[in-house]
Amino acid sequence: MTSTIEVVDDGRLLAFSFEDMMKYHGPEAPGGVAHAFKVLERALPLLDPDGPAERREIAIRTSFGGPGARDGIEFVTRAVTGDRFVVDRSLARPERDRTVASFVFVLSYREREVTLLLREGYVTDEFVDLARKPDRTAEDVARLGVLKEEMAERVMGSPAADVYEVEDGSGS
Repeated sequence: MTSTIEVVDDGRLLAFSFEDMMKYHGPEAPGGVAHAFKVLERALPLLDPDGPAERREIAIRTSFGGPGARDGIEFVTRAVTGDRFVVDRSLARPERDRTVASFVFVLSYREREVTLLLREGYVTDEFVDLARKPDRTAEDVARLGVLKEEMAERVMGSPAADVYEVEDGSGS
């Protein structure tokens, strides 16, 4: 596991840690920020093996609309600002377990594209149920906060290749 994600911006090397990404996003969705970190950590070396990649040329499509993932990806790539970040719910994989079905990320860079799928075991049924619950009680909100922190620890405590698999046929 690397401690930073590196990209280039106008010839300057930039390195972003998980903590940097959390400062940008704030405390709301640490699990989503952790997913963003692992997605970029996993995909960028595949997209540009000679890397680091030029940050403003990275494009992302995902079925996951969580604010932590969006903000983490934006902070590193500026893809939201540059209209290169798209939430496309049709990318979801309903045939997969409901805890991983929406965690699909398609990243492209120049002539390469890679599709990442979350492996099981990083998002719990309890988290999904509480996150989707329309009228959360104060107790629900507190519990969801704990589950978000636990997910972030689980994701960040694992190598990116253990968290996200590369879909067969993607990448180069």
